[in-house]
Amino acid sequence: MSPEIKDVPVDPTNSETFKSWDGPGGQYWAANATTFDDSMAGYLPPLFDAVALTAGERVLDIGCGNGVTTLEAARRAAPGRALGLDLSSSMLEVARHRATEQQVTNVEFIQGDAQIYPFVAGGFDVVLSRFGVMFFAEPATAFANIARGVRPGGRLAMLVWQRAEVNEWMSAVAAALAAGRTLPAPPPGAPGPASLGDPDHVRQLLAGAGFTGVELTGVDEPMRFGPDVENAYEFVFGLSFVAALLKDLDEPARAAALAELRSVIAAHLTPGGVEFGAAAWVVTAVRR
Repeated sequence: MSPEIKDVPVDPTNSETFKSWDGPGGQYWAANATTFDDSMAGYLPPLFDAVALTAGERVLDIGCGNGVTTLEAARRAAPGRALGLDLSSSMLEVARHRATEQQVTNVEFIQGDAQIYPFVAGGFDVVLSRFGVMFFAEPATAFANIARGVRPGGRLAMLVWQRAEVNEWMSAVAAALAAGRTLPAPPPGAPGPASLGDPDHVRQLLAGAGFTGVELTGVDEPMRFGPDVENAYEFVFGLSFVAALLKDLDEPARAAALAELRSVIAAHLTPGGVEFGAAAWVVTAVRR
């Protein structure tokens, strides 16, 4: 039986992920919502082109975060409705505030774990996600549960990052903070930003969950971390994976790593701000 953590049912395998997203990690994303949204803005048009929402559809947004994708889906699907699901109470608070501010009324935001959430069978016409499905401890279970909530013939469209080595925003930052260490690669399939970067793995997962016609289309858009070096440095410094890379360094090594990080950020300053190369898959499929 799943434990009740702060009254939110969470699968035991996702408990550490929940502590992060409903703790410091999610709080940071909420406090920097505008910067996060701007950093990934180039990926929204390909996602919504792929999902091709129509009026009256019922939409589920997995890992909705601060609500940008859910609110856009609600506007496009009206008079249908959109439900945003996320682990972070802090980001959901931002999402609800935005819904009120933007007067979007055909939307709902719920805190929950998509791996076990009790979706109404066939209750949605469309499921979408913007980088919100890479963190399940048991992705096969999670996608099967999500598929249960989609009607036969319903559609899936999601954005996932490609492999870390083709995402400069991951690899360059990690290299800057390595401080002479050889950083171990995460175990295959381990939860994390690049966990769904292998197209064959994604096809296998979705086919096993009950989806057919799985297609992956590459999208390359820069990650923008801020208008200038100082803002970008402060933003990147606060990311949870940066803290993880710094935690085992002594003070001199930490100072040197941060100086290298600032140098790398400065080298990526463009007229449009600080930009790093990034690559994602737009994944589409149909529920059998």
